Amino acid sequence: MEKDITKKKSKDQVQNGTAKEYFTDGTLAATGKYSNGEKTGVWKYYLKNGLLKATGKFLKGKMTGPWKWYRENGKLLQAGEFDNEKRIGQWKRYHANGELYDIGEYINDKKTGIWKTYDANATLKKTKNFL
Repeated sequence: MEKDITKKKSKDQVQNGTAKEYFTDGTLAATGKYSNGEKTGVWKYYLKNGLLKATGKFLKGKMTGPWKWYRENGKLLQAGEFDNEKRIGQWKRYHANGELYDIGEYINDKKTGIWKTYDANATLKKTKNFL
């Protein structure tokens, strides 16, 4: 998220229920829910232009499950999954034109196995094995 965000409630106050966060210019920056002061459920983050920047779930304030991030042109930037804030499973990143940039697996927030990197024309450029 960008640094110029304000919240409707102070950080010292326990927050429960639906929340909206705003950029300092008043445009919507994020929507989601708090439970006992921690982010929970689906959160959506927005770019200043109003388009979706990222979406995913929180559990007890930690990123969990599938997440997706988007570029300013609305195309997918990357997608992957978290378990207790750690990257797990298959992750994919994409070039600005929408073609796959790289793909590989994470275990406990560390790259593992074969990772493949492609150029913007979808041609395989590099394969690397993370042990």
